[in-house]
Amino acid sequence: MSRSVLVTGGNRGIGLAIARELAAGGDDVAVTYRSGEPPEGFLAVRCDITDSAQVDAAFKEVEETQGPVEVLVANAGITKDQLLALMSENDFSSVLDTNLTGAFRVAKRAMRGMMRKRSGRIVLISSVVGLMGSGGQANYAASKAGLVGFGRSLARELGSRNITVNIVAPGFVETDMTAGLPEKRQDEIKKNVPLGRIGSAEDVARTVSFLAGPGGSYITGAVIPVDGGLGMGH
Repeated sequence: MSRSVLVTGGNRGIGLAIARELAAGGDDVAVTYRSGEPPEGFLAVRCDITDSAQVDAAFKEVEETQGPVEVLVANAGITKDQLLALMSENDFSSVLDTNLTGAFRVAKRAMRGMMRKRSGRIVLISSVVGLMGSGGQANYAASKAGLVGFGRSLARELGSRNITVNIVAPGFVETDMTAGLPEKRQDEIKKNVPLGRIGSAEDVARTVSFLAGPGGSYITGAVIPVDGGLGMGH
């Protein structure tokens, strides 16, 4: 049976790849997007996850169209990179409000239906940066590291209701953002990846699909790196 799935930030990059992978498996997939064009083939709901009212409205639209959310993928995120000495307080707080508190907002809203049904899957998209750190990304790293503690706490709270909560930590992945980096910089990054290549959004999507599917039924509170070995040991 198809499930009702919601992927936040699902209009491009990793989020869109996840939405496509889950839809290919037979699920009814909705995506949220804040800006840009909505992707074709999905129920697309405009939503700024820093606004609780918009989050609630987005869930209501999804629930009315394809039923209560059974699989939530909290993927939406932003970056505002800067050395800490030059970083404004707004640059720090806005990244945490989107990447970490945004995940709190959507997970809390999704829990309602999942707890009633005593079943559900939540996957939080973190980053290898949250495990290793990265100069110029103190705000982003803090938000992504926070997802680990948040997700594991939620896994302990919801395990008795048959709801799994896992964290996926992608490494350097080919997206519109990374494609704009100079070739020399990309080569430098590849040298630090044991597999010797940049990952694809599909690599991440297949991992999320596994965790959301039958193979992930006895996995919860896990941090799964999809980074070619870049962050091993963390």
